Amino acid sequence: MGLKFNLLNTTEAGGRRAQIDLPHRRVETPVFMPVGTAGTVKAVPQNVLEELGAEIILGNTYHLYLRPGHEPIRRMGGLHQFISWDRAMLTDSGGFQVFSLSALRKVTDEGVRFRSHLDGSSHFFTPEHSVDVQIALGADIAMAFDECTEYPAERTRAEESLRLTMAWARRSLEHFRARQAEVPWYGERGGRMQSLFGIVQGGMYRDLRKESAERLMEMDFDGYAIGGLSVGEPRDLTLEMISEVLPLLPKDKPRYVMGVGYPDEIEQYAKMGVDMMDCVLPTRAARHGLLFTSEGRMTIKNKKFAEDQNPPDPKCNCMVCRRYTRAYLRHLMQAGEALSATLNSIHNLAYYLGIMKRVRMDLDKPVSEAAI
Repeated sequence: MGLKFNLLNTTEAGGRRAQIDLPHRRVETPVFMPVGTAGTVKAVPQNVLEELGAEIILGNTYHLYLRPGHEPIRRMGGLHQFISWDRAMLTDSGGFQVFSLSALRKVTDEGVRFRSHLDGSSHFFTPEHSVDVQIALGADIAMAFDECTEYPAERTRAEESLRLTMAWARRSLEHFRARQAEVPWYGERGGRMQSLFGIVQGGMYRDLRKESAERLMEMDFDGYAIGGLSVGEPRDLTLEMISEVLPLLPKDKPRYVMGVGYPDEIEQYAKMGVDMMDCVLPTRAARHGLLFTSEGRMTIKNKKFAEDQNPPDPKCNCMVCRRYTRAYLRHLMQAGEALSATLNSIHNLAYYLGIMKRVRMDLDKPVSEAAI
């Protein structure tokens, strides 16, 4: 019940091969999690995600709270039932979305008041309310409510953000545990316990990140995420923050880096010991005609592909590359066909998931063999 973390192998470079047993599925790690913001990984049906090998996807608390609402989803048996997805799922806390709508929010010690980007209506999120929404949604993993620090941020701003995040983390955890005691199961099926992860913040200050990690570990969350990255900082700074925090986190619990990144980044972070990652990039880039391939990034709408009969990526065996040509994908983009977003997204997700599969295979090898 709940979450069980099984560490299978490690490498001298810090890489970890593990399994996370969750109520809906055993997840093999390191894993990339496609982002299903509003109950859908944009343009990709659930059966295709299954064929691609996606074991766990994300739902977005902020967007699902606003539409269609967490209570209707709860009454329909939870988010798994609502979107017809019987594999694992994680919901974020809504904190990043509130951060990204900075012009429409007001932050206090109690929580965040914000206006809906849909209709301008006023809403108030507290750590307790975020937890309640996520319990109603019923994902296998929920996230503590946090305050994401923008980049760049002065130290005083980062310190204040960290103060809020630590206070909200404790409130999230205390409320989550109280609700578990009251209503130990979620949804209508019963017998499936949720888990809660804490989120390390602290801006781009090494000592604040260290303080955040240490204080969260004292609270004893089920897993730990590193948040507040990929918010405009240079890539080497992202790497520095991850390198600083990873060794501090417990070895017997999942480590999750939120909102990253490009294909080479997720491979690098996985080999460093990150267990879980997510990013909207594969599907967002796909909708704009950017494909990730073994030959590098490909802007499929370029004229040079107008009569190119090669598959998008000759080394890829995904359902798109097995059947369609670059010329056809370019035509779909030029014609504004909805199928363009679907095919491009399927390929990009296959590419990302394929990277993680290869990394897992490397991490399965004995340390001496993996180092060769």
